[in-house]
Amino acid sequence: MGAQNVTRVVGPGRGPGGSPLAIAISPVLTGRDAFDAMRRKILDAAPGSRLVPVSAEGIADEPVDDVEVLLRGWSLGGDALDRFVGRASKLRWVHSVSVGVESVLTPVILLRGLAITNGRGVFDQPIGEYVMTMILSTCRRLPALLELQRERTWQPIQAVELAETTIGLVGLGGIGREVARLAAPFGPRIVAIRRRAGAADEPAGVQVLGGLEALPELLTLSDFVVLALPLTAETNCAIDDVALSNARPGSWLINVARGALVDDRALLRALRDGPLGGAILDSFREEPLPESSPFYRLPNCIVTPHTSWSSKAVLDRALDVFCDNLRRYCAGAPLNYVVDPAAGY
Repeated sequence: MGAQNVTRVVGPGRGPGGSPLAIAISPVLTGRDAFDAMRRKILDAAPGSRLVPVSAEGIADEPVDDVEVLLRGWSLGGDALDRFVGRASKLRWVHSVSVGVESVLTPVILLRGLAITNGRGVFDQPIGEYVMTMILSTCRRLPALLELQRERTWQPIQAVELAETTIGLVGLGGIGREVARLAAPFGPRIVAIRRRAGAADEPAGVQVLGGLEALPELLTLSDFVVLALPLTAETNCAIDDVALSNARPGSWLINVARGALVDDRALLRALRDGPLGGAILDSFREEPLPESSPFYRLPNCIVTPHTSWSSKAVLDRALDVFCDNLRRYCAGAPLNYVVDPAAGY
């Protein structure tokens, strides 16, 4: 919920000019043209490195004994990651394209003490825009209006002005701050909780209530509750029956973080019986969400297929973040966006 940007020095590499001897790349981009463009960018940052493709199963068709750096895409899960890391004896640094790193902090990686960095900041803008799209659509009653259109019924519906509402940000990292920035001109009250209350990067106009212990207060105050915090042992199932019992009647829950932050059964009860007015869910414990999931059938639930992060620009930004750090690695400079394994983000 807003980790400090710690740094760590792990380079230079053993190749020409401090480049890594080899860089492993698990699936990030699709299509030959996209991979070629990615290859050119990486080799521009680390001339002379050998690039080693790694499958989603953690298997490489080339030797990996000289791999120093791994660029991890979304599809390389914990077991496959450990399978690869176990064979890459010279691996020093793992960069995760995603911001959430719960599947990267595996026992093997922690035991090896590898440097881990993530894509912090890459997805803030599209996710912030997604959240604002959903909040505004809810205030303007867009789902109900579309239903009336399908029924060919002319029935004006009263909307709610955003300035009349309170937005509660559960987490005030990059995504939470971006939502606050985008929402501010509309005039809502904005409250938040974060791990480090009183930090210097708290945006103006946001009232920080405290840490996770202040979640009940935030739920009581908020018309829209935005989950934008990392998944850790502390935050797993943070939204449970007890938490939801504090929710403001008619409020909406928006999850753009991780599905495991929410107790699904508790959420279903709160959507069916109150106090929640609805939920907008972009992340689930099981993905893809099975066709049998009751979330699909709830009239007060909007389900999207983990797409809040998606835009044409994010993949270029993700690669730019990695390549900037790769240049730092070659120069023996501290890396940016280093993950603190103890904090989990």
